[in-house]
Amino acid sequence: MTEQSKKEILLETGTNELEILEFCIDETVDGKPVRSYFGVNVAKVMQVIESPDLEPPESAPHECYLGTIPLRGHILPVVDLAIWLGMNREPGEDDVVIVTEFSQSVTGFLVSGVTQIHRVGWPEVIPPQGLLGSLDADTIIGLVDIEDHFIQLLDLEHILSDLEPSDAIEAWTLDVHAEGAPKALIADDSATIRAMLKNNLEAANFVTRVVNTGEEALDALRAIREQASQEGKPVTDYVDIIISDIEMPRMDGFTLTKNVKEDDVLGRLPVILYSSIITDELRHKGDSVRADAQISKPDMDQMASLAIKLIKERAEAVA
Repeated sequence: MTEQSKKEILLETGTNELEILEFCIDETVDGKPVRSYFGVNVAKVMQVIESPDLEPPESAPHECYLGTIPLRGHILPVVDLAIWLGMNREPGEDDVVIVTEFSQSVTGFLVSGVTQIHRVGWPEVIPPQGLLGSLDADTIIGLVDIEDHFIQLLDLEHILSDLEPSDAIEAWTLDVHAEGAPKALIADDSATIRAMLKNNLEAANFVTRVVNTGEEALDALRAIREQASQEGKPVTDYVDIIISDIEMPRMDGFTLTKNVKEDDVLGRLPVILYSSIITDELRHKGDSVRADAQISKPDMDQMASLAIKLIKERAEAVA
């Protein structure tokens, strides 16, 4: 990589922004047409195609499952997103399938139409607590106020794990044991992933503290730093490792890591970043903010063993 490329990556990193593909679902409520707006990270979208007009098979594992279609070397399942969300979608001529690719999974989601792409800052994403109506709170990771309407950002991992017949949490391998009950701070906006990580790490003898956003994680870490200073103790008496998603409302994982590593006290803590879409570009960004390790969500059953390794390396480095 050239020096110029490195500078460009450093300039991009920590901007705390994301691109959202906005789409809609049209339904009928009390006899009246209603349009609801949703969004997903553009980086998770492979392409948008016309609706293949599938008929749900009689043996469908879930009522929202419409069947499979071939696409670019994949045989992908197609899900009627409205049915999964419990909405009464009205079929229309503009129906499309949003084809997503993340966590080594390619899936199509049938919706009423795609509207546009927005570039927004993570601080503009409003956490959903207390703002949702009938939708499952675990399905929505945040809301964005766009002119005259809200875009509800979907947690695709939660949707796919709910449709998966096997228990994703219990499917993780739990064959490692950490000595001394190390303390991990976990930051993730997805309730599904938080539960998976908490289960995985505590089974490996970690003590966990879980927060919803990078902003909450940084506030917690600064409070820990202050407490450690007042009590004359090392910060590792309170936290040994930080484990963070990259995409979160308020503050993303890159910005969290950048703030941590620039801190004279907190910067000694190892940081693991993870995402369902660890591309070369994201990995370069993680490197530029000095993340100690980066991992993709399909490989997160290795999280405990990786955390143990990094904690041990840090202890040896300061010994």
